[in-house]
Amino acid sequence: MASGTALIYDEEMTTHRLLWSDPVCDIEVPERLSFSYEQLKCYHLLERCVHVPAREGSEEEILLVHSSEYLEVAKSTQTMNEEELKKVSGNYDAFFFHPNTYRCARLAVGATLQLVDAVMSGKVCNGMALVRPPGHHSQRNAANGFCLFNNVAIAAEYAKLKYGLQRILIVDWDVHHGQGTQYIFEEDPSVLYFSWHRYEHQEFWPSLRESDYDAVGLGKGKGFNINLPWNKVGMGNSDYLAAFFHVLLPVAFEFDPELVIVSSGYDSGIGDPEGQMNATPEVFAHLTRFLMQLANGKLCIILEGGYHLKSLSESICMTVKTLLGDPVPQITGEMAPCLSAVESIQNVRAAHKPYWKWLTYEDIAALKSNICGRKHCSWCIEIKMHIMNTDVLFLPPIKTATTIDFKWSAHFLPGPVHLVKEMDKSEIKALVSSFCTDIVKEDKTLFSLGSVVAVLDKILKKEVCNGIAVSPTAVSVAVALRHSVQFGFQRVLCIFVGDMQIIPNTEDGKILMIHICEKEHFLLLKDAKGNDFFSAVLGVILPVAYSYQPNLTVIAVGPNRSLGISGISLLCALLQGLAESRIFAVIEDTEINLVQSVAKVLVGTCTPHFGVFVPPTQEKVNKIKILRDQFQQEWKMLQCS
Repeated sequence: MASGTALIYDEEMTTHRLLWSDPVCDIEVPERLSFSYEQLKCYHLLERCVHVPAREGSEEEILLVHSSEYLEVAKSTQTMNEEELKKVSGNYDAFFFHPNTYRCARLAVGATLQLVDAVMSGKVCNGMALVRPPGHHSQRNAANGFCLFNNVAIAAEYAKLKYGLQRILIVDWDVHHGQGTQYIFEEDPSVLYFSWHRYEHQEFWPSLRESDYDAVGLGKGKGFNINLPWNKVGMGNSDYLAAFFHVLLPVAFEFDPELVIVSSGYDSGIGDPEGQMNATPEVFAHLTRFLMQLANGKLCIILEGGYHLKSLSESICMTVKTLLGDPVPQITGEMAPCLSAVESIQNVRAAHKPYWKWLTYEDIAALKSNICGRKHCSWCIEIKMHIMNTDVLFLPPIKTATTIDFKWSAHFLPGPVHLVKEMDKSEIKALVSSFCTDIVKEDKTLFSLGSVVAVLDKILKKEVCNGIAVSPTAVSVAVALRHSVQFGFQRVLCIFVGDMQIIPNTEDGKILMIHICEKEHFLLLKDAKGNDFFSAVLGVILPVAYSYQPNLTVIAVGPNRSLGISGISLLCALLQGLAESRIFAVIEDTEINLVQSVAKVLVGTCTPHFGVFVPPTQEKVNKIKILRDQFQQEWKMLQCS
């Protein structure tokens, strides 16, 4: 797998600027780029990226999406005076020309294609292009909404042509609907386009009927256009995460893209005058982390909107830090989507039920109206700095610890794994005597705990971010959980895969157990090419885990597990957004492939691929729905209808 994160920026793109007074366009300023670039420098993220130069997109590349007549109009503006520029700008909705706009727009296209080339060639694993003017509103024959050329649409067509790609996912988390991208691909099943956007029942710009949830695509493209309309302002972190859990991620894993491109507008973040939403910069780290699990990590993020400089720049830094593989910061705010968001999610699921296998047996119907009952569903006009927790930008890079035999590790584990010395029997006895004497009664048990306690201590003391230990899981996990609570952790999530002989005490609320096993009364997951894995993980486990907001995640793999290597590895990857990426994996059997795969995920050198998607059976869907219904009053993120 490729490594490294590309960053593409060219200062010349700041020369595109408004020359006259226009209250509609005056928020699209050059400082959007320059301020964000300086913030990346400030957080020492710039020096960690692979710098790829921008270039001009060629006319042939622009013509992959736009008409030759439109291209000639754009070219002609290079020699116009201010009055002529103002006149031609007036032919389009919310757009302005500058004599250097055409040059900047070609640089924006070229920078986007440079990123695609860097990712697809394996030069880097992922990357971000900071570009102006943005692109997702631009249509075949028209500039629109600050956009001249549709950078992301051109990139998708370019990737299909040059690399023979057959499945590209475009995720548009800008607060405005990218109608230009929708129009370009609405009949194309090779491009899955997902957009959430402020809609307010067609009252918010661009105020199009086709921006609603029932615009699913046309012809062969039906089902490949997904619109999630926000009908209230004030949507926050939990609403965005719910949209990912209950709509985007299930579709994306079924679609199985070969490349993911993000139309990355940060006007959907807190403080932005356009979006009026409440999502904090941290949530973009989580969204990015989820998308990194698709397409073998091939992820290209292209800047679109974002008009509050502080919110924009912090969100960009969060995104780049996540692309670099750093720990994901703890999410903030109430983990409960508002009623309006839940109803929009339900409407999207109902509209797309005929087109996606994962929805086949879901009992859903569209609702006619969205009424929000959440009192705090309102806009925070000023960004409060305690909400914008910039400390998380200085979390240490991920280090993975283990105590597995050095020779074994050297041959089979990824290089970045940090080896620690096992605790001896006397050290362990002294440590656990105060809280585990009831389960640690034999010397051989003490001996087996040497690896577990040594690695866990490093995680608890924040000397490393995560770790992996091979040890008999029954006693080891019970000791690990008690030790974590004794250390002071107030919320520990434990996901146990396989048979569990010892049930840890969860009565004090400091430990949440999720058990994946063959027993009838527990959550059952199979590994047969995706059968019911995604429904359970995305529909139950992740929503519960995010509702709980743990300080530490323990993943224990015991005997007789119903989940195979790829499933366990992907589960670890999807859970890395929790607890500032603090994960402790305890594996009972010493199967080399399993330990190696989990270690690679924890280190960040591998994105597991689950294989061909097979939909869950109706029986499994019903069981998962029963679980959701049973627990959604306690864990609000389970709500999707």
